[in-house]
Amino acid sequence: MNIVLIGYRGTGKSQVGELLAQSLGMQLIGMDAEIVKQAGMTIPEIVEQFGWPKFRDMETEVAQKLSGCDKLVIDCGGGVIERPENIEILKQNAKIYWLRASVDTIVSRIKGDTERPALISGKSFTDEVAEVLDVRTPKYRAAAHHEIDTDALTEQQVAEAILACWHSQ
Repeated sequence: MNIVLIGYRGTGKSQVGELLAQSLGMQLIGMDAEIVKQAGMTIPEIVEQFGWPKFRDMETEVAQKLSGCDKLVIDCGGGVIERPENIEILKQNAKIYWLRASVDTIVSRIKGDTERPALISGKSFTDEVAEVLDVRTPKYRAAAHHEIDTDALTEQQVAEAILACWHSQ
């Protein structure tokens, strides 16, 4: 059984994933890092050269590969929920935890991030986060077995909350 972390950028998935993997003796896999490794180019380069649909295809391929593995902590990119089949694939062998945060918290955490291209052009950064989060929130909620609000919690506290859920199953 795997642990899958979903949520918008800046909700703490990578850091919490590291803590969970250490605590549980599991391997941490970042889906975006796997895509970058497979493609041999950065995410902005993939999107610029091939577009978002190709990136999403690659994401689905990685989800399929990882769902066949066991004892992984999977740190998903924020848009993994854009394709329902990704969640169905990952749910086959995982519990899914949605790490959520407010727009203000997300913006403060990721304002210097240059690793991802804009999802909506012509918007301020805050407006983009708000708009995308508004669309994705119902998808995250539908996908998750558990949700954790990370606004006022440290990464360690979020990891502890997930571990409590994980051990109570």
